[in-house]
Amino acid sequence: MSRENTTRSLDSIDLAALRDPAGIFELVEVVGNGTYGQVYKGRHVKTGQLAAIKVMEVTEEEEEEIKLEINMLKSYSHHRNIATYYGAFIKKGPAGQDHQLWLVMEYCGAGSVTDLVKKTKGNCLKEDWIAYICREVLRVRSSTQRKSFFLPL
Repeated sequence: MSRENTTRSLDSIDLAALRDPAGIFELVEVVGNGTYGQVYKGRHVKTGQLAAIKVMEVTEEEEEEIKLEINMLKSYSHHRNIATYYGAFIKKGPAGQDHQLWLVMEYCGAGSVTDLVKKTKGNCLKEDWIAYICREVLRVRSSTQRKSFFLPL
């Protein structure tokens, strides 16, 4: 995706126009903490299907980065090594408080590579695991580079 197309698509995202997640998704439990907020195990209310829900406070300073993340998820979540993107929702806060953005993605019960490393309790990952992880990261990178977009590692 060219820089010009990225900028144009960022402008087309209206965070305020997103639907409220109430009655669609519910939070079950916290499963991690990210740079911009917490990640929850969530559930689709009607089907019971599990989802990962990243809950972030929406501030003006971070709005462009949030829009970029949404575009990345929309563009690349079709790859087998990237969690599938289900949608974005806005939970409006009381007057004077920031709204919460809910990014809803496929729930990966085994956790992240970081979780895997933490479970080793100070030991190293085995070489075959490291090789597997590196190969899968490179597969994502090579398939996204064909679209003239570079993903940082």
